[in-house]
Formats: sequence, C-alpha cells, structure tokens
Amino acid sequence: MISLFKAAVGGVMGVCANKTGLLHSHLKVLSAGLKTYEIPPDYSDAFLPDKPKLKFLNKVPNLKKAKKEMKRLRDIQGPAKAANTFSSGQYAIVALGGGYLHWGHMEMMRLTINRKMDPKTMFARWRVNAPTNLSHAKGAIDHYVTPVKYGRLIVEVGGKVELGEVEHILIEVAKKLPFPTKVLSREGLEAMHKEQAEREENNQNPGLLAKLLEET
Repeated sequence: MISLFKAAVGGVMGVCANKTGLLHSHLKVLSAGLKTYEIPPDYSDAFLPDKPKLKFLNKVPNLKKAKKEMKRLRDIQGPAKAANTFSSGQYAIVALGGGYLHWGHMEMMRLTINRKMDPKTMFARWRVNAPTNLSHAKGAIDHYVTPVKYGRLIVEVGGKVELGEVEHILIEVAKKLPFPTKVLSREGLEAMHKEQAEREENNQNPGLLAKLLEET
C-alpha cells in the first residue's frame, strides 16, 4: 500500500516537473515589502488673508483732469528697483523684459486666476499698480498703461499650496502678456538674482550699457 502511494506521488511530481508553466499559472506568489512615503510639506507658517483673490483695478485713474506728458521709455528700461522680491507669497510671475500692461491684461489675469484658484488654500496678490500712465502723448487720451521693468513681480501667489498646483494657472496667464515672463518660486528668484550678480561681477553681462558709457 505504501509503495503504491509513493508511486502515485512520484507520478504527480513528474508531471508537474514537466509542466512547470501550467503549475505556476495556478499559483499566486505573495510578497511583502516596505514602501516609503514622501513627507508632506509643512504649512504651519502659511498665511491666508481674509480676501485671498485678486482685487479689481480701475481702468482709469481718479484724476480731476488728465495731464498729458511725454512718453518715457526709461520707465520700462533697466532692472526693477521696486517689487523685485517676494512679500508674502511663494510663487510669482516675473517679468524678463520691459513693457506696458493694459487694463485688459490685468482683467485677464484677475479673472483667470480667481476662477481657477482655491481660496481655501491659496491667495493671490498684485505686485503692480493700476494703470496710471498715458499710452501716448499726442492726440486724445485713449487708455492708460502700467510700465513694467525687468525683474519685477507682477502677480504673487502663496498659501498652503505647492508649485505644481498653481504653475499651470500662472503659465496660462504669463503666455498672454506682452513681454517675456517666467513663473518662479522664492528659490528660483534667489537663484536668478545670484546669477545676475555673478555676471555683473565678472563683467559677462551682454549689453551692459551703463558700464560702457562710464568707460568712454
């Protein structure tokens, strides 16, 4: 009886040895491992104001009488000396060239950002003023503009949010502006300022007209 049982077991093992693929297809291999999770960012110091959305900017300044003035190109030339650093946000649209913002540009930014942002976790702030400069000096007043210099922050976003959550919104807005811009974080802006300082120190800044004029 025992020999008969051994023979039966040996036969089954022989069949399984010849058809390992068939046997493995009916077996479920269980394995266990350790999975590491990324530590979520700390938003304990995040600030959320009472009014997180961009406010409406006047199309025309409150002036008793509009005064004509010459068009000053120096308003858009050179690096910005104001609003070139973050105030309370973490991400911003930064101008990479000089130009003029019309009221239509500001309304486009306000409507796009306010519609797509989550006011419970983020906020947005203007870093440019409402239009106050005349678009031209000759003829009747057509509209007002806001001059912007290189390196000026246009819109600042912050709160309990990461760059990946707001970058697509800011890029959509930045593509429609009349001068080159870039979406930067605090770290990215510091790196840009550091690179610019190194280029000025090593005299590798192309088009550094001020230094050329001083030497002549």
